[in-house]
Amino acid sequence: MLDKPAKQKLVVVGNGMAGMRTLEELIERLPDLYDITVFGAEPYGNYNRILLSPVLAGEKTVDEIMLNDLNWYRDNGITLRHGAGSHINEIRRDRKVVIAADGSETPYDRLLVATGSNPFMLPLPGADLDGVIAFRDINDVNLMLDAAKAYKNAVVIGGGLLGLEAANGLMKNGMKVTVIHLVDHLMEMQLDDVAGEMLKNSLIERGMDFRLEAKTKELVGPSGRVETVVLEGGEEIPADLVVMAVGIRPNIALAQKAGIHCERGIVVDDTMLTYDPNIFAVGECAQHRGKVYGLVAPLFEQAKVCANHLALKAFASYKGSKTSTKLKVTGIDLFSAGDFKGNDKTEDIIFKDPHSGVYKKLVLDGNRLAGAVLYGDTVDGSWYFQLMREGSDISELRRTMMFGQSHVGDSGTGGIDVSTMDDKTEICGCNGVCKGEIVNAISTKGLFTLDDVRAHTKASSSCGTCTGLVEQILQQVVGGDYSAAPSEKPMCKCTDHPHDLVRRAILDNQLKTIPQVMQHLEWSTPNGCASCRPALNYYLLCAWPAEYVDDGQSRFINERAHGNIQKDGTYSVVPRMFGGLCTPNDLRAIADVADKFEVREVKVTGGQRIDLFGVKKKDLPAVWDDLGAAGFVSGHAYGKALRTVKTCVGSQWCRFGTQNSTALGVKLEELTWGSWMPHKFKMAVSGCPRNCAEATIKDFGIVCVDSGYELLVGGNGGIKVRVTDLLTKVATEEEVLEYSGAFIQMYREDAHYLERTAPWIERIGLAPVKERLEDESERKALFERFKVSQKYAQVDPWKERAQKSELQRDFAPIKELVNS
Repeated sequence: MLDKPAKQKLVVVGNGMAGMRTLEELIERLPDLYDITVFGAEPYGNYNRILLSPVLAGEKTVDEIMLNDLNWYRDNGITLRHGAGSHINEIRRDRKVVIAADGSETPYDRLLVATGSNPFMLPLPGADLDGVIAFRDINDVNLMLDAAKAYKNAVVIGGGLLGLEAANGLMKNGMKVTVIHLVDHLMEMQLDDVAGEMLKNSLIERGMDFRLEAKTKELVGPSGRVETVVLEGGEEIPADLVVMAVGIRPNIALAQKAGIHCERGIVVDDTMLTYDPNIFAVGECAQHRGKVYGLVAPLFEQAKVCANHLALKAFASYKGSKTSTKLKVTGIDLFSAGDFKGNDKTEDIIFKDPHSGVYKKLVLDGNRLAGAVLYGDTVDGSWYFQLMREGSDISELRRTMMFGQSHVGDSGTGGIDVSTMDDKTEICGCNGVCKGEIVNAISTKGLFTLDDVRAHTKASSSCGTCTGLVEQILQQVVGGDYSAAPSEKPMCKCTDHPHDLVRRAILDNQLKTIPQVMQHLEWSTPNGCASCRPALNYYLLCAWPAEYVDDGQSRFINERAHGNIQKDGTYSVVPRMFGGLCTPNDLRAIADVADKFEVREVKVTGGQRIDLFGVKKKDLPAVWDDLGAAGFVSGHAYGKALRTVKTCVGSQWCRFGTQNSTALGVKLEELTWGSWMPHKFKMAVSGCPRNCAEATIKDFGIVCVDSGYELLVGGNGGIKVRVTDLLTKVATEEEVLEYSGAFIQMYREDAHYLERTAPWIERIGLAPVKERLEDESERKALFERFKVSQKYAQVDPWKERAQKSELQRDFAPIKELVNS
């Protein structure tokens, strides 16, 4: 019997959040690839450093901020060496070993350096006195809590994010706190001068004292413990405790000693690999493309990429991160992101209400949001950050975006502040998840990302309308360092690749089956999952309409059964009525089917169709056969496809009608029926501006006017209502048909699977849609590709299954199949 090959050895230097997140990601991918040893300086497991401030303020305990307790290491077969003697003194790259402070040597095949950063301590006279500390770890918190019990006066040097959190915690523990800051306003790295001044005034009202544009000269303590802080101007401030919060510096001494290339941090490439091919670095110690990061969101993105390469997948890359900061000090909400200062080429939109304590500043660079500062009202911070992260075109939002998402056609969750909600308030209506459940999951399970919350609670995992609220809760519980969703989200857990990359790979590499895609892009699961298989099936169908064979087993149940399954297990059947028209014979045929198959309910739909409810699955082929004999085809009411073209009576009957909207609707539906889309697609033609067919909330709408036709796109009348954008105005029906087909094809080729036209246009902007469709050659090329795809799409699935006995087996009861 052959012995199993020895595992490779992975050593991690640093037991903090970045290093342990890398291990979590690695274990999820390949749990048995390495023998793992972790070295940590502190006598704890991995804890959430972001929540040290709530521990100082008495709002949380140390146990409550643990992310990976000691049992986690043991359960995952990880050797943890922490505390006395476990500090790594040297990396011997020639021998591939690390040497600890106790002299022990540990060999490695792969080494991950995650040493974080060190607090910068000002080299002042008296800086070595007792009572002069940093604010970086649990030990610092314990020293501050002990001082608060025995002493009265505290001075915090540094008016940045960390300094104010320290000052707030000390003040809550009963100390009189003075903050000394070198520049003229607080948090200059996150706030402009207006917001900084408002913050200072508010904190003064709460009892905090400040010395701005002040420089510390020395710390005095004749007894050996600090007693006084002396400023350059001669002012003396009583101080029994001095907390230095003037910044951090990447902890690179170990790497430098080993000869690993360093600048401000340990220099890494897009795979988080250093100049040594066996050594990776992540976290605050790493320098990527000239930048070092101190917030958790970028570090977790780095961890995911690093784990991908440690797992020998070798395709993920880190491109850098955009970061945001959200701070809550003594009840004051602050948010900042991006380039909030601007320059001579940018524009500012400013709202200021000093009486209400609200200030907002948006910095625009052309048609993109470049930065934002919010003071007092941060409800829309996540939305603004999303616009920045995704580079969204905001040209259509300029007039109203200052007033938040609730004023740009979002009737869903925009403008709602979760901090005012009770824990019993339902956040996710689809899955019945309350605020308290989400808060508890984030706190007890150490969640940082939207995907984490979705996985543990199901909140935001269905329609997505509550996503903004869930991100608000993440910010509220975790703080500004919560790991915001990256701009390019992976398709699913089976891959790190985003939708756009997968679509490009299918075309560029001539991939024409689902297994080919998964093999080429190194899917982590052999058969994919319920999220990626339907998406891949659609992308292949769209890319290769003449060659790809639709994989029915990769479709959702409604599309496999070609009917909408109801809660009692029966199905509804909706025959297509082009443009909403029907004849008396059509109605008789539907009535005959309803009687013959004992249909329990017949209902007229909002899309001008007739829906037959309560059809048994085994009866579906026979129902379709009878409807097909009467001239009906599938209405695709179940599919990610064209649903309906709703019409009004138009000029043929209505005295206000300007054009024959019904006839145009029929032509549109005859052109587009059967077309598979990223999501359901609805159209409408209104015969006049009175808009009786509700064309202004459809994916593609036409409003007839005296001089022609207004073409509208990107509307939605569902949970999140969005009014259409005007695409263009044309004079003839032929142009309407060409524009509609070209728009549909652009949507089919560009949108992500399960992305409706409304969020698609909000994501990419209306301008690129107009640009492509107004280019005549581009428009005609899109329209031609659409017509080619329709040659293969316009096959009635009902007729096919009603006439082929081998396909009818899918609808037979299992008992009949067993006995046959």
